[in-house]
Amino acid sequence: MPKWLDNAVFYEIYPQSFMDSNGDGIGDIRGIVQRLDHVRSLGCNAIWLNPCFDSPFLDAGYDVSDYKRVAERYGSVEELAYLFEEVHRRDMHILLDLVPGHTSMEHEWFLKSCSAERNEYSDRYIWTDSIWESPEGMGCVRGFFERDGSCAVNFFTHQPALNYGFAHPERPWQMKPDAPAPLATREAIKDVMRFWLDKGCDGFRVDMAGSLVKNDPDGSANIAFWQDFRAFLDREYPDAVLISEWGEPDKSLAGGFHMDFLLHFGPSHYNDLFRCEEPFFSRRGKGTAEAFVRTYTENYAGTGGSGLICIPSGNHDMDRMRRFLDPEEMKLAFTFLLTMPGAPFIYYGDELGMRYVEGLTSKEGGYGRTGSRTPMQWDDSPNAGFSTAAPEKLYLPIDPSPDRPTAENQLLSRDTLMREVKRLTALRSEHKALQSRGKVKFVTSGYPLVYLRTEDREDGERIAVMINPSERTYSLPKQLNGSVLYSVGKGVPHLTHDEQKLVMPPESAAVILL
Repeated sequence: MPKWLDNAVFYEIYPQSFMDSNGDGIGDIRGIVQRLDHVRSLGCNAIWLNPCFDSPFLDAGYDVSDYKRVAERYGSVEELAYLFEEVHRRDMHILLDLVPGHTSMEHEWFLKSCSAERNEYSDRYIWTDSIWESPEGMGCVRGFFERDGSCAVNFFTHQPALNYGFAHPERPWQMKPDAPAPLATREAIKDVMRFWLDKGCDGFRVDMAGSLVKNDPDGSANIAFWQDFRAFLDREYPDAVLISEWGEPDKSLAGGFHMDFLLHFGPSHYNDLFRCEEPFFSRRGKGTAEAFVRTYTENYAGTGGSGLICIPSGNHDMDRMRRFLDPEEMKLAFTFLLTMPGAPFIYYGDELGMRYVEGLTSKEGGYGRTGSRTPMQWDDSPNAGFSTAAPEKLYLPIDPSPDRPTAENQLLSRDTLMREVKRLTALRSEHKALQSRGKVKFVTSGYPLVYLRTEDREDGERIAVMINPSERTYSLPKQLNGSVLYSVGKGVPHLTHDEQKLVMPPESAAVILL
């Protein structure tokens, strides 16, 4: 694993909403360059850039029409390469968002695959043999083309699924993963990866990595698929990083990914902590972390104790944390996020406590996700410093709240969420036990949440993290007492008068060197 991942803290940039440099109301690459120092000042040393490739933007860029072109609204290939240079100049790294599962219907590959005449792209996508047959368990698009057959889609009907084969073919049109056409699709994606790695990117976050080979119930075919990609990268680009959106780290790490990105859907219970009727990190103290801890511990064991599971503050596909937690509660949530193993991911604006903006009309396939994709709030100037365009020309409206948080006012004020994020990233950087490869063991899974972080060597640091979001005071074993490295909230853990118990104050968190 590249050494820089040991202490990586990622910042997710949604390009259309981060910073507009040319006044057209849409964020762009030059705007990102202008704001890199903000990202670095947070203590983030890595960036995940959401798709910026040519696209009709029916799904905000996750419907690619040309993997080797930058969408005009963002800039050019040359400008993206310049962004890579500026990121590296600041001793940071950057991953592009690779979407290998499907393309736009406007992609040249798909247009050629629609032809009635056989050609090299005829099997680039998953086509049935007849217009009257739809692929079982998948949506499809059909009836628009001269070709006979229905084309399987992923998610939206405008996202035709690329053909990587079926682990267990059941129909004549379903090919094995090692058939010539699925292998040709693999090579086409490897060629895309070469293109961007040669331009200077540091690797990829891979969208829905565990779903490419179809009808693969145990994941073994997808593991073998990605092992082939890892071998290719090890031969040609050994420093290239792969982080998967898979949600099953035992499988993704076996496939050759360096880390796995925890999903907000499925069995992880991630949303029990931050996004539900009673989140664990709410001061009401009615939530639970038990299912999350149990599932995380099982996944952790499945990785052989490497713990390379990335936990995000949020992303473009889920409600902002601020919709469920206030800034004081978010300070405790960030204490958790920035003291767990694996590389943490901070979604742009979460460091400020940006709100989910209610009542917005869907934009570019966002639907309920649209309120989490509004422009970054930089300062109190017009459009919160995001753009000089007229408000009606903005990609999405700015949060209209008069007390909306901004990077500028968070920097100038004391005791802000952003200042705590900076303190926590600095703490993480100073202590290897708190970094990606440090071991973790949960002591409790209720209120307060307590876990131990240790270095992967016998004489390494032992650090206890204690987080009590609730309004109640709790007692903990005195063995957890030590030197306080960090604290936030309404008090610091302290021994009782008889020194038999450690008192954990309400609505507080502490990181203690044992």
